[in-house]
Formats: sequence, structure tokens, C-alpha cells
Amino acid sequence: MSGIPTRRLGTGGPEVTVLGYGAMELRGLPHRKPRPITDREAEAALSSVLDSGITFIDTAVDYGTSEELIGRYLAHRRDEYVLASKVGCPLEHQPEADPGRSLAHDYSPANLRAGLAQSLRRLRTDHLDLVQLHISPSLETIRQEDAIGTLLELRDRGDVRFIGISSSPPNLDDHLGVAEFQTIQLPYSAAERRLEARITRAAESGKGVIVRGGVAQGAPARRVEDWDDIRVEELRGDDTTAGFLLRFAITHPGVTTVIVGSADSSHIAANAHAAARGPLPADVYAETVRRLDEAGIRPLALAEV
Repeated sequence: MSGIPTRRLGTGGPEVTVLGYGAMELRGLPHRKPRPITDREAEAALSSVLDSGITFIDTAVDYGTSEELIGRYLAHRRDEYVLASKVGCPLEHQPEADPGRSLAHDYSPANLRAGLAQSLRRLRTDHLDLVQLHISPSLETIRQEDAIGTLLELRDRGDVRFIGISSSPPNLDDHLGVAEFQTIQLPYSAAERRLEARITRAAESGKGVIVRGGVAQGAPARRVEDWDDIRVEELRGDDTTAGFLLRFAITHPGVTTVIVGSADSSHIAANAHAAARGPLPADVYAETVRRLDEAGIRPLALAEV
């Protein structure tokens, strides 16, 4: 039995563990940022996800071999996890694409439908629990392509249960105002707190909040371990630095789940152990926030872009 706390993924959404699994580390070679992985490694990693009690898995059409591997090794355990993927992505692997640039995305009804159909085949399932628009398209693009109408159509016919968006500035505030999005995914960590107030706003509106980068998202040119002015080692107690950062992220009451990726089953188990300890004690969290504020690592006000 997992000791990882759970939270509801938006109003009317499923209960998920506060630690989720981000499956981009399973992308393999057919990706513009290749990461070799063997079938044995993938099976061990994915088995560790569920065996550690994690109940939320996030992937995407353009995460290389990720969807196929999840389908191959976890389809027989489909009732144990909430499955999320993303659409708007190119349907074919593009290993020759520039790794420094995002791929061109297509939010037309035809591509959204085809992307979801492909994901269902790869993942060996008859439905996704959550489908998200990928790469934070502008509200203008979303409206021009009637992307929300297409997602609602897919939801109404039972191919997906909930719809959301993977977002980032400058389009994030527009996305927060879209009532049809039941979830929003965004970057957040102790090292990158700019969107902290947006998390609160999203949660107060009833959206589930999926955090990416909760452990790895750091400030440019320096690592959290090197922040002498914050002195993480004084705050983390028995946690590893990664575990402390994970617990910091889940301490925000508006965060539903923090997705962390790894292809190493021991790292996955360690993350689950940290998450099972729950949010940071109130005094530790308050002192961490105070030190971050003093170091200039603060959230943006809602009025700031």
C-alpha cells in the first residue's frame, strides 16, 4: 500500500498521487534529443512507478518511444494509474529535427483526432484519462482551430475523460481563463517560483494543477546545491536535495501533482519515498520561503507578465 498522499485533479477529477511520473525519459533514439533505453530498463522503470504507488503518468505523442513502452509494459495494469498524454504534436518521430527548437505543432481538428487515435493504439487503451494541448498555443490559435471544440468532441464520445493544456508564459494567463480546461500543466519549483500565484489562481478556479520541473527546474547558471545564501542542507533534514525540492513543490496547497521523470527504477523509488513523507513541516516551509525571498527568488504578482 502506497503512503503517497493523493489530491483531486480538478473539480470532479480523479484522485492522483502528489507525485506523478513524467515519461519523457523513455523517449529512446527516435527523438531529436535521443536517450538510449533498453526494453529491460523501460520495463523495470515502469514497473517501479506502479510498484512505488505512483498513480499518475504523463506522456505525449512526440516523446519518442514513450507511449509504446507504456502500452507494452503497463497496459495489463491499466486500472492502477491515471493516464495523461498530449495532442497537437507531429505524428511522426523526427529524430533529425533541431534539438534546440520546439517542433512545429498543428492544432487542427484532423491532427488532434489523429494524434489521440495514435496515442490510444500506442498506449494499448481505449481511453485517456486526460488529454492536454501541447506547447502552450496562443488563445488565438486555439480559437482559430476550434481546438477546444475538438477536445470536447473527443471527450463526449468517450475517448478522453478530461481535457487540459500544458502551458507556459506568455500564454498562461489566457489559458487560466478558459473554463473548459479542467487541468493546467506549468513549470514550478523552489528555484523557479515566478508562477506561484498562478497556481493558486488555477486551483481556486477548480482546475487541477500539474507541475513539471519541480525537482530539476533551476535558476540559470547555478544549482540549488550551490546556493550558499539559501543553505539547503540546513533545511532538508533527512531528505536528499531532490527529495526536499519535491516536498517543497507539493507543499503548495494548489499543486495537485508534481511529475518527475527518470528511467532509473532506484531514483523512482527514492522520489516515491520522499513524496510519501508529504508536505514540508510548516516551519521549514516558511523558513525556506523566507530565504528564497531574500535571495530574490520570488513569485510574480498576478499583474506581472
